[in-house]
Amino acid sequence: MAAPCSRMIVGRPWWHFIIPTVSKTGPNQIWFRKLSNAVQTRSQSDRVASPWTLHGAVCLQRLPVISQERNPIEGQFAELLHRMELERSLLSEHEQRLLEDKERMARKQAEDYDSDEEAEYGDQETITAQDQEDAWEQKRKQFQLAQRFRDLDGDQQSVQRCLGDSLVLLAQQSLGPGKVWLLPQVPWQPGETLRQTAERALSSLPEADFKATFLGNAPCGVYQYKLPKSVRTESCQGSKVFFFKALLSGRPSTSQNGPFLWVRKSELPDYLKPAYLEKVNRFILDL
Repeated sequence: MAAPCSRMIVGRPWWHFIIPTVSKTGPNQIWFRKLSNAVQTRSQSDRVASPWTLHGAVCLQRLPVISQERNPIEGQFAELLHRMELERSLLSEHEQRLLEDKERMARKQAEDYDSDEEAEYGDQETITAQDQEDAWEQKRKQFQLAQRFRDLDGDQQSVQRCLGDSLVLLAQQSLGPGKVWLLPQVPWQPGETLRQTAERALSSLPEADFKATFLGNAPCGVYQYKLPKSVRTESCQGSKVFFFKALLSGRPSTSQNGPFLWVRKSELPDYLKPAYLEKVNRFILDL
């Protein structure tokens, strides 16, 4: 008898054992609907009563504008590659012309020089390759390279500082009774995605006009923190911040005085809390 009983039990819904008198119609069906609605209402209330608020933040980076200075090893390696390329290369057209001009001058100084050999050049004045090199050398002496280090390097509110390094945007925001330096962030609003929240965090900065290119729709990091005890409540214990990466595009004006800074990765410990800095360092590349 065990086999028939097992076939009867397997595949039957759980409510057939709890409520054996449930039917498709009648008062039992109404009772079952009320039970399912109560379970859904309870699950919805649990989601609404979550003590954590969501935030979207943006990690806006300005990539290097000029090349970085080489360290001693990089300089030696570059010199080695240049020497190898020079040794393996063929003569250029200018170098061949220099040799031809040298042979031509040697023939003119010889005792058996025949002027008819120069008939192919005509009566026009010939500009030798050496004359061109002298003219190029004069232009080179007049050319001056732009300075790698400028007075703006100390102005952390200027996006034109430290052109050879990658910079990160920090904003001063209120957190509890005080203000701290963070990556720009705003609370999430119903009806928008977290990326849209991060975009709003960037556009809502006062006195700032930054154009950015976001690198995807998925967050690159998350940070969870609790609010200070003085402002913490049962319905709001803290926040979960989701970070999105973006690159600065365009050239914003240099005269912006908003509550934000452009700092290098090595300068982040001077402004960010250690726990927050640990999460941020995971996705910021020091290019």
